[in-house]
Amino acid sequence: MERTDPDAVDVALRVLLTEPSYAAQTLIVAARMLEMDAASPITANAREHAMDIATDVVLAKLPEAVDHESRRTAYRALPPLAPAGTRGEYAHRLRAVAEDLG
Repeated sequence: MERTDPDAVDVALRVLLTEPSYAAQTLIVAARMLEMDAASPITANAREHAMDIATDVVLAKLPEAVDHESRRTAYRALPPLAPAGTRGEYAHRLRAVAEDLG
């Protein structure tokens, strides 16, 4: 008899391969935080605050090694603050970087 139900490993692999990486998810959440006050100027403090919240939300329950590597990847991928003038513009750049990270 042929099995037609996908097994749990197949399902888990499909989800894993279609979900953004933890680093990308972190950048997406940071972008969402910045978009809450999109017209305000982007500052290092605003970016750091958004990243703090994002890492807490996305990485908090992961194993330490995964947390560390994802955090390192996300921070390395951060675009420079200039030339983005507003939080909304910087959020757009974060989303582009997150998409590149996959």
